[in-house]
Amino acid sequence: MELRQLRHFMAVVEHGHFTRAAESVHLSQSALSASVRALENELGTALFERTTRSVIPTDAGTVLYPYAQRMLGEAQDAVAAVGRVRTGELGTLALGTVQTFTAVDLPALLAHLHGRYPGIGVTLKEATTDELFDAVTTAELDLAFVALDARPLPAGLIALRTYREELTVVVAPDHPLAAVTEIDMHALQSCSFVDFQAGTGLQTTIESLFAAAGVHRHITFRVGDMDRVLDLVRYGLGVAVVPEPIAERSGLRKIRMRPGNPSRTLALVGRTHAFHSKAAGLFLDLLTETTA
Repeated sequence: MELRQLRHFMAVVEHGHFTRAAESVHLSQSALSASVRALENELGTALFERTTRSVIPTDAGTVLYPYAQRMLGEAQDAVAAVGRVRTGELGTLALGTVQTFTAVDLPALLAHLHGRYPGIGVTLKEATTDELFDAVTTAELDLAFVALDARPLPAGLIALRTYREELTVVVAPDHPLAAVTEIDMHALQSCSFVDFQAGTGLQTTIESLFAAAGVHRHITFRVGDMDRVLDLVRYGLGVAVVPEPIAERSGLRKIRMRPGNPSRTLALVGRTHAFHSKAAGLFLDLLTETTA
């Protein structure tokens, strides 16, 4: 049963005449008659009683009519809904982020997106970089903000935006190093560390940083939540290396590391060759607009 057949059937019911019905749908009478006959053959019953003067629905035609109305109405609604998705009035954005992402004010960006496109629903997933890589690869997520290390991106993924964040040491206000503003990494060898360990990215960057400097760290606490890391530092249980924006908001004392102001790289990743949803495209446009 095809929508066009239902449309032709309804035209005959509403006009009570094949010729006028054919004119209303811009078909020849023979083409319209053939379409209605095909529908009757498919349903296995006559839908009209044909006389020399009029065409009236059979009982089967009378029963079919309201269903045809609903089916065509739903089809029109579907076309309209797809149109709203195409223009960004409706849609879904599945977005991922690592816990420590601060390069973009994500809540403000999502508020901006909602204000401009209120019909777009957002699913936000917080996970480790490797988990986000998998979720983007399998299309569970459209895009994800991740923390990179020295490894190449997985096959099929591309960095659409990249960001650099300086790393800094944080200590409690009453820590012996609290009055220091800069420190050589080797001088941290005697410190106890509270280490952020929540998958690759920041964790492996910090590990590589100290390994390259030949500095062995004494790690007292290994924590998978950045807020907990800062709380433990605040209570004097160790020092920690965190992104500078996180350190700035923490209220802890910041110490710049030498040499070279170490940093980490963040990226917004997407699939290399896969279709991006309209909502994802609008998000990327907004990201460019607000961070240009």
